[in-house]
Order: sequence, then structure tokens, then C-alpha cells
Amino acid sequence: MSLLSVLSPRSPLLRGLATAVAAGALATAVAVTPAVANDEWGGGDSGSGSATANPSGGNGGGHGSGNDGRQEQGSYRGVVTADRLALRTSPARGSDVIRYAHRGETVHIYCKTPGDKVKGNPLWYLLTDGTWAWGAARYIDNVGPAPRWC
Repeated sequence: MSLLSVLSPRSPLLRGLATAVAAGALATAVAVTPAVANDEWGGGDSGSGSATANPSGGNGGGHGSGNDGRQEQGSYRGVVTADRLALRTSPARGSDVIRYAHRGETVHIYCKTPGDKVKGNPLWYLLTDGTWAWGAARYIDNVGPAPRWC
């Protein structure tokens, strides 16, 4: 195998390396997020990520686990409303697909962040079901309170 073929953008080795670097960056970001989760940056949003594009989306009666009524980061849940929802490596429509979730599946949400708009909704949820993956909030209805910001 020549050096040029290894450095080609279509090279499996180069693509695998890029995926590993992206996964490492995501893991690092997630690892430091709980350390700053209690600051005042965007922690007070109570709107549903999917309610913007889907008014029937959930704002159910979930219960916080802290003494002040706040839910712990990572303990949020949602239900997939799409037949097949691509879960991705980043909150962008063009990012790599890690796996798919299916209609009715309950997912665990770590936090939310803005990303590429999906049918007018810019919010994405970071899911923690076996793999860390991003799902468009447009196709996930909250069960209980809306997740915190990442």
C-alpha cells in the first residue's frame, strides 16, 4: 500500500482515524461537562426540544432527583417519533451515522445543544444508550422535563 493511497480522503485507514479522533473529542467534552453543569449558562430552559416543531410533544410530569427540584444531567428520557431515526457522531445532518433508533423506542438523554435545523428545529439531544450519539430533537418527544443544555 502506497503512502498516497493511505492519505487519500477515501482511505478506510484515514476515515477510521478521523472517526476515532472525533469520538475522542466527544468523550473528552462529555467527561468535562458535569464539572460545569451547575453554572448559570443556559441551565434554566424549561421548553421541550421537540415542542417547537411538534406541539403535541411531551412536557410530562417528570420528577427531579435533587433537593431543589432539578433533574440530574443524564437522567432525562424521550420517545422516538420517527420510523427510523439516524443517531449521529455530531449534531449535524451530514455527520456519520452511528446507529438507528426506531419509533416508540425510549432513549436516555444526557443534554441538548443547538445544531443543524431539522424541519425547523435546531435542537439535538446527546443520547447515552450504549453509545454516545446525537439525535435530532424534532423526532424525540420528551418524557418529563426538557433536558438541560450541554
